[in-house]
Amino acid sequence: MTPGPRNLITDVAGLKVGNAQDDILKSGTTVLLSEDGPMTTSYAVMGGAPGTRDTDLLEPDKTVAGVDALVLSGGSAFGLAAAQGVMDALARQGRGFQIHSARVPIVPAAIIFDLLNHGDKNWQENPYPALGQQALANATHDFTIGTAGAGTGATDAQHKGGLGSASLVLPDGTSIGALVVVNALGSATTPSGRHFWAAPFEIGDEFGGLGPDPMAGLQPLPPSRKTAAMAQHGNTTIGVVATDATLDKAACKRLATAAHDGFARALVPSHTPYDGDLIFASSTARRAAPSDDVLAMLGHFAAICMSRAIARAVWEASPREGDAVPTFRHSRG
Repeated sequence: MTPGPRNLITDVAGLKVGNAQDDILKSGTTVLLSEDGPMTTSYAVMGGAPGTRDTDLLEPDKTVAGVDALVLSGGSAFGLAAAQGVMDALARQGRGFQIHSARVPIVPAAIIFDLLNHGDKNWQENPYPALGQQALANATHDFTIGTAGAGTGATDAQHKGGLGSASLVLPDGTSIGALVVVNALGSATTPSGRHFWAAPFEIGDEFGGLGPDPMAGLQPLPPSRKTAAMAQHGNTTIGVVATDATLDKAACKRLATAAHDGFARALVPSHTPYDGDLIFASSTARRAAPSDDVLAMLGHFAAICMSRAIARAVWEASPREGDAVPTFRHSRG
């Protein structure tokens, strides 16, 4: 197994990603767009404080078969309005779920809480609909990770978080990828602060090639820089896993659930009462349904991609004036 040519979720054929951000706001929005029309999608939530829009539609027993786009956004509940901006733009393009003569774009969304990250949040008009439309307009196959899009103002317990992505091409040619916004109560780095929990899953030096932490055994977690600088409640990691294999909604639900293993391996702790940890899972159906052997392992590969994407988000984060916590690279000296 190797990463796709970009090592991004857009190595899965049929997907584009767009970012929009405001460095003064210290927040932004990321849009995952299906190029081929509605894509089969489900989701799984394992955090105690999610913020979502239209996720009920994604349950396997619900009528809507697919989604036109997915939105990941900063801004807490205000950020859910980014999906309205995306929905309006897609409607102008004639996309959406057809009901007789009407079309309704299906744009589920999830948000992180980044309202206390020292950005200027004193807006007079909600900025997120415009950020959503800008992110959609920016959608392409190559996109920036780190301090970009919905990851612009994200943090974990010790360092700046950000937007991450990674991909894998399986031996049978199936592609799978992950996209994530890391804004966790927990930390992507081990207690020493010099290694990633996700190190056992790294491919090459995609997040520094630092290797596993040499300290053996259970180590106490250091005090949270994030809690000291902001608040315990400013959290949540949200993401997407996607594959070009043809899956139904039930299989996508299982894929999203298994991908949460990637959160648990790369963020300690994860799935807390103060995180809204959520993963969408989508199928672009560019390839046939996977064999039973591939299907049995697809969730495992999704979790590997997610772990790598989380570490890449923190590794690629870059400093900005007024940051509440340092970037990983800066903190290492």
